[in-house]
Amino acid sequence: MVAGAGSGKTTSLVKALAHIAQTRRRDLHTRGQRIACITYTEIAVNEIWGDVGNDPLFHVSTIHSFLWTVVRPFQINLKAWVIARVQEKINEAQAHHDRPRTRQATRERLVADIARYHQQLLDLEQRAHFSYGAGSDLGRGVLGHSDVITAAVDLIDQSQLLRDVVASRYPVVFIDESQDTRPEIVAAFRSIAETTPVQFCLGFFGDPMQKIYTDGAGAIEVPEGWRLIAKPENFRCPQRVLRVVNAVRHPGDGLVQTRGRMAWADDVLVPVEGSARVFLLAADQLRSAKLGKVREWLRRTNQDDHWVSEDRAADVRVLVVVHRMAATRLGFPNLYSALNDNAPSSIKEGLKDGSSWPLRVFLTYLVPLAMAVDEDRAFDVMSLLRGQCPLLAPARLGGEGANVTLATLQASTNELARRMRSNDTSLRDILLFAAEAEMLQLDEAWSRHLAAEGGEAIDGEDPEAVSVSAFLDCRVAELKGYRHYLEDLSPFATQQGVKGAEFERVVVLIDDEEGQNQRQFSYGKYFGMAPLSETDQENIAAGEDNVIDRTRRLFYVCCSRATRDLAVVMFVPDVAAARARVEAAGIFPPEDIIDEGTLEAMLA
Repeated sequence: MVAGAGSGKTTSLVKALAHIAQTRRRDLHTRGQRIACITYTEIAVNEIWGDVGNDPLFHVSTIHSFLWTVVRPFQINLKAWVIARVQEKINEAQAHHDRPRTRQATRERLVADIARYHQQLLDLEQRAHFSYGAGSDLGRGVLGHSDVITAAVDLIDQSQLLRDVVASRYPVVFIDESQDTRPEIVAAFRSIAETTPVQFCLGFFGDPMQKIYTDGAGAIEVPEGWRLIAKPENFRCPQRVLRVVNAVRHPGDGLVQTRGRMAWADDVLVPVEGSARVFLLAADQLRSAKLGKVREWLRRTNQDDHWVSEDRAADVRVLVVVHRMAATRLGFPNLYSALNDNAPSSIKEGLKDGSSWPLRVFLTYLVPLAMAVDEDRAFDVMSLLRGQCPLLAPARLGGEGANVTLATLQASTNELARRMRSNDTSLRDILLFAAEAEMLQLDEAWSRHLAAEGGEAIDGEDPEAVSVSAFLDCRVAELKGYRHYLEDLSPFATQQGVKGAEFERVVVLIDDEEGQNQRQFSYGKYFGMAPLSETDQENIAAGEDNVIDRTRRLFYVCCSRATRDLAVVMFVPDVAAARARVEAAGIFPPEDIIDEGTLEAMLA
């Protein structure tokens, strides 16, 4: 199913699940089978679970959780995979060590790494059970998020038995947000459909125009025997916004969405007109003040006081391409800079949604644990600890020392909460304390970054070292500001992070100067205000993914969030030149293009 923004893709998916429940429940129950629905985030999982009434006929989960459910019973295969992965790490480290230009300090670290990997191989010989955790520790039999994906894809590729078992347990598998599902995962599921003799139905639900992650599959090929279902309707956007959305999308894939949002008036269903404008403002040091003027202009022009409200109930969202403006305003500029400026994509990509690996241990465990302690939620404290704390392993709780262990752990969690309340405590201190108190088992990735403080921990040949060290030097207060932003408690959101969401009033904030480290997007190039690079031209000529296509998709996602009013605010170096380019693009009619002079005159 290819379904544009606002077309009701999730509604169609849920209706399909309901149809299966109504027509095949008895047969599925008799065979002990379930229907799998895989989606992108835990938030989406919870929404779909609610839509299907938590019906146990369905297995609704993220891709990581589903793949672990699939491969977990194959412990012998997992052991072989882990051993091969550790041996691969040894080979990679040895090759790096043997390079003529490798620094001596790096060689010494690699020798230590190789010795550790060999010890892991010895430990693995005696290990019979492997588990899935937030952090990877292969020597102890713990597979992290990326390990689970890679292991499952490899095992599905290698084993016809595993493919048949998946099809037998889950005769129907629906994959939501398929455009952002990694190609190797798409290929793994397609290999099940193409090779198993078991009756099996595989469905992809997505929209290539809403692909926002660079490692996503994008458009799914539709070979012979598959059915393509297209949903061109848009039930979300009012007419003026829909015209903008179509003007953005049509040059990309030719789709023109129809209908638009409707409302009842005197017992008649009529189209909602809405509004869609673009504001062209000079890029200077007064950006925040100018954004405030735009919101005031919209309050007066639309006669809508909600435009200037910071209250979440006002349903105003300011979509930014990067966090910098939000970070400065909400108090996490150093954290933003650490994980964005000159950071490798392995870290930078996850800043958009909190999935970056340095953030994960704080956001999913340490911060919730400290909050649960502060709020005296004993059940939640124990639930979090059971999932992460080595001290609560059965082997550690046996005998007469259990009471002492639990008392020590209670004191440690109280101290963690106290340190979290002290905004001046560094994230490095928090992590070291938690590790020393054995409240968590740190992912192997942390070992090289916690070896020494500050610059001493930096390895010039490690692309992540500078970013992680700067992140660990940040104060707890910055993490709180970032979390406040990430959990949708502010009017700011990233353009990449709002896919699937909708708001009555949307401001799309475009500022290539502030987003200079996000080279994969450029509104200047998209509107023809900045020249294409040689690489851009080569990619476009070869029909490969390029800066124009990526920016078009991102712009489409942003504009299509609005259910009532849309305002695009562009900070540009030359307002007059920008106006000419925006008019030539034909996305907004001239009367809806507001330049700085017009804005100031109307506010005077």
